[in-house]
Parts: sequence; C-alpha cells; structure tokens
Amino acid sequence: MRGRIILKGHKVSKGKTRGEALVSHEPISFLSGVDPEAGTVIERGHELEGRRITGKILIFPTGKGSSVGSYRLYEMALNGTQPAGMINVRADPVVAVGAIFADIPMLDRLDADPLRCIKTGDLLELDADQGILIVEDHSNYAGSQE
Repeated sequence: MRGRIILKGHKVSKGKTRGEALVSHEPISFLSGVDPEAGTVIERGHELEGRRITGKILIFPTGKGSSVGSYRLYEMALNGTQPAGMINVRADPVVAVGAIFADIPMLDRLDADPLRCIKTGDLLELDADQGILIVEDHSNYAGSQE
C-alpha cells in the first residue's frame, strides 16, 4: 500500500515547491560536476552522470568542491536550469549559500535519513519555510505514516 510520510527538518533556504525527487547517494560538486547551461550532472562516474536536475527536488548527502559552486547554482538560476528544491543530509556552506543566492528552497537535518526513505521518482512537497517535507505516494518507508 502506498502512503504518505511527513518529515521535519532545518530550513536552509526559504520557499515552497513541489516536484519529483532525484536522489544521489554521492555528494555533488556544482562547480565541476554540473553543466549550468544544460542542468545536467557531468561528473564522470557519478551515479547521476547524464541526468538532468532541472526542476527536480535534488536529494544528496552534501556538496563537495570549491566555494565557486555557490555561484554556479546562481548561474543555473539565471539560466532557468536549477533544481526546484534541495534536501541534504547535512548542508555544507557552499551549497547553502548557493541555494540562498539562487532562491532554491532547501532543508537539511531531517528527522529521518532522506537517502533511505525517499526514492527517485517520489512526488515531494517541500515547505522550507515551515521545515516540512511531504513525501506523497510512498511505499518503501517503515517510519510513521499519515
């Protein structure tokens, strides 16, 4: 039976969005690992290599790489290729600042590990202002159900 779960977390960047989850178990470098014009992951060997992150709610453990990655997220916003939202296990300063610059709603430190309870393709509703992530139509989570 498919259900719905509600996760609470820490607001990194304000805003609300709804969209499809794209999950990476590997950190992401926005400086060298993402093409800001195409909105695709270009890092060789990355589990999301070739996948488009534009318009997705991107879930990944943390960022990696240079502080210029913050500006790369802003560049993506100017190009219209940014993710609709982001969830980190624990946000690093580069990704946090980039989300704020680019006006991308973002949470971290959820009350459950998002890498274990969210799958690529799940429909998510992210309300960073309230610190809430709703996972719709989800069947693979053993935590509290609504």
